[in-house]
Amino acid sequence: MNGTDESKFSSDSQVGDALRELALNLRWSWNHAADDLWAQVEPELWELTQNPWVMLQTVSQEKLRTVASDARFRQKLNELIQEKRHHEQTDGWFQEAYKEPPFTQVAYAQAVFLSDYDMRLTEHLIQGVDLWLNTPRRPWEACGTSGMKILVNGGLNLSELDGWWAEAYAPDVGWALGDGQEHGSDPGWDASEADRLYALLEHEVVPEFYRRDEAGIPVGWVQRMRESMARLTPQFSANRAVREYTEKYYVPLATAYCQRGSDENRAANELLRWQQQLAQHWPKLRFGSLIVETEGSQHLFRVPVYLDELDSDAVRVELYAEPLNGRGPFRQTMIRGEPLIGAENAYQYSTAIPANRPSDDFTPRIIPYHLAASIPLEAPEILWYR
Repeated sequence: MNGTDESKFSSDSQVGDALRELALNLRWSWNHAADDLWAQVEPELWELTQNPWVMLQTVSQEKLRTVASDARFRQKLNELIQEKRHHEQTDGWFQEAYKEPPFTQVAYAQAVFLSDYDMRLTEHLIQGVDLWLNTPRRPWEACGTSGMKILVNGGLNLSELDGWWAEAYAPDVGWALGDGQEHGSDPGWDASEADRLYALLEHEVVPEFYRRDEAGIPVGWVQRMRESMARLTPQFSANRAVREYTEKYYVPLATAYCQRGSDENRAANELLRWQQQLAQHWPKLRFGSLIVETEGSQHLFRVPVYLDELDSDAVRVELYAEPLNGRGPFRQTMIRGEPLIGAENAYQYSTAIPANRPSDDFTPRIIPYHLAASIPLEAPEILWYR
């Protein structure tokens, strides 16, 4: 039957069967030749859902009969059905790339929608999955625990550089999509990432999985599994997370609570007075003019700081710079010098740092300081020089 033959759809039921055949074929999730057809069925619903199966489950039979009576609609439908069946009968890239494969069985991918996805279902999935694929638009990654649980089960991750995978990814433990930036709902970027995903699957992931040695073992894949398990499992696990929360937060907080409540709440009252002093005097804190000199391999910074009536021990003056090359921010405490002559409660603060970055990268700032306080949780004030 050629592309213009409409005899196949001589009845409404045949049109309905053809529409269901298209709706259940996932090829149209990346090949959008059928979009105009679905939009003709119910434009507003298609714009809202972009889901052919939902369309067929939602629109009325009367609406389907109306579109089925349109000769141009039936012709387009017939062309799409023929294209789909031709695609199914044509050798895919695997058959072209591996005309004489060194194995007798090939696993083809299938996509299944799993409703009521929960931890019990995940437990079964992660035990049998070789590759965990996660492709949200950045920054819409959730917590990422499913991808983490794959690690200990020997699975590998191919995911967007978002959430935990942005921190965990390295080329020898899995595969990554994206550039670590946010692109909103840009359709051009979506298309670019889709192309990148299929290129990764075709040229890297699938060939590595099926590239076997004489014993039938995918050596490269197994090496990547071992590296992923050895390096990432200790770091991205509930065991590590609970231990870190306990050591860094729960135990120190419990200790601080006991200390603040002892001796008739003496420490707590002292902390409260410190917070009250900050609130009262912070608006009047100010910097003088910053002086920067470069001598040899060092930058020298000097700046006057005027503290109003606030105790100089209640604050810390730092030199700060934004992160560079994936490292954390630069922070160095500036040294308080002698009081400034002719000014009340004012001091010269200074420090020297290596001249491995431009001096303009750095700026002084004032932050609260108290040995028993959690900064900035209990004192969020901050004053920048610029």
